[in-house]
Formats: sequence, structure tokens, C-alpha cells
Amino acid sequence: MPEEPSENISGGPSGGGQDMAFEPAEPATATRAEVVVDRLGERYWRKAYGGQGGFECLVRTILSQNTSDKASQPAHDTLMARYGGDDLAESLAAADREGIIDAIRSGGLYNQKSKLIQGVAEEVLADFGSEDDFDRYVREADPSTVRDRLLEMKGVGPKTADCVLLFAGGRGGVFPVDTHVHRIARRLGVAPADADHEGVRAALEREVPAEKCGFGHTAMIQFGREFCKARKPVCLDGKDECPMADVCEKVGVDVAGQSVVDPAAADD
Repeated sequence: MPEEPSENISGGPSGGGQDMAFEPAEPATATRAEVVVDRLGERYWRKAYGGQGGFECLVRTILSQNTSDKASQPAHDTLMARYGGDDLAESLAAADREGIIDAIRSGGLYNQKSKLIQGVAEEVLADFGSEDDFDRYVREADPSTVRDRLLEMKGVGPKTADCVLLFAGGRGGVFPVDTHVHRIARRLGVAPADADHEGVRAALEREVPAEKCGFGHTAMIQFGREFCKARKPVCLDGKDECPMADVCEKVGVDVAGQSVVDPAAADD
């Protein structure tokens, strides 16, 4: 099993979580999605998530939006060094926004993200009273209620909300969908080719056992980075190098024609 990449906030050292036992299902009784996740679990790390602070996880995920983990990690580290402490939310709510911008500049989209981060800090304090109370809410309240509440916050979309539920709340059955997961699940054929992000999430959470969703998410991201890239998956090389080749439907991938299209356009 490869060493976890430090820039991967989902599965790497800053992703948190504890190593967990892994029980592959019998292929004859498993869904295709579970077979895929089991295969990924045999290749990559397996963790039970939870334990991150809910508010810090929210901020960290906002910083990761529309940028790479490699770019957003230093922005997070600088922000925490400057404003972290007993109550990150209070520090950010009271901060001069130019100071936040300066701290997160390396992560890109710093004007927009600084406004969003300060906005969620103010909302958490106004509606929950303190960062600790918000963190407790994320861990203990009904997951669907937490998700709905997070989605009411400006700048928080489904992937951000689900990452908070998974990495901070430690909730089983949560399979966050980023661009890698959206592409790969449809390309493999374990989600409908025309499914949007929410459609892919629904398919995976329905077909993958709750305890496997977290490491399925992190491992699928790494698989996308190493093998199943958007424009040039390794199967285009004509070699049997992909560890998922025998369970992949290659939706949208034409190996003979050396072309790749979005799975939703594969039959057009």
C-alpha cells in the first residue's frame, strides 16, 4: 500500500482518521460499486474518519474549492498559524479581511474565499454561539439536518457539506463527490453516465456499505490522480496497467480511437 501523499487533505496525514479493518465482500453478492470500492481499498489506505474540528474542516474545505490540495494546504497552514487558537471562528470573525486575504493568497481566489470564510465564521457565532457548539452540532445532530444547515451557508455546496460530515462528523454512509469521483464513477459504470454530482452521490451511497464510503471517497480521488485522469487515462496507452481494468466499463473512453469524452456524451 503506497504512502499517503501529504498534499491530499482527504486521505493524507491532515485528513485525520484511524486505520480500520477491511473486509472485502464476496463478488457474487456485492454490488458493482462495492466491488470497485473493495478493489480501491486493497490498493490504497483505509480509514474511519471523524475527529477533525467541524469549523476548521469547513474552512479547510472552502480553501480547497477550485484549486489543488497542493496549493490550498499552505494557505490553510498560514491561516491557522495566524488565526488559530482557542476559537478560530472568533478570530476570523473579528479579523481585518485584508489579513485573511494575505494569509490565504497562495491558495488562489483569495478575495472570494476570504469573504466566504469570514461570513461562515460570523454565521457560526451568531447561530451556534461558539465554535465548540458548532463542532458538537456537526458530530451529534441528525446528519441530514446538519447537511441541510450547512448547505444554507453561502459558499457551502454539497461536496463541502459532505466533507464536513465525513471528516469532522465521522458519519458513515457519506460519500463526498468531487470532480474525480464524479468522472470516475460514471466512467467505471457504477453511476449513470448522465448523473450530476448529486446523482453520483446518491448512487454510491445507495450501493456502497456505509462503513466503506469514507475510504471509497479518498481512494477514488487518488485513483483518479494516478490512473484515471480526465484527458488521458492510462487505458489509452494500450497497456494493461490500470488496476481497475476488469471492472471498468470505460464509458466515454475509446481506446481504439484514442479519444475521451464526458460519459454523458458517450452515446451521442
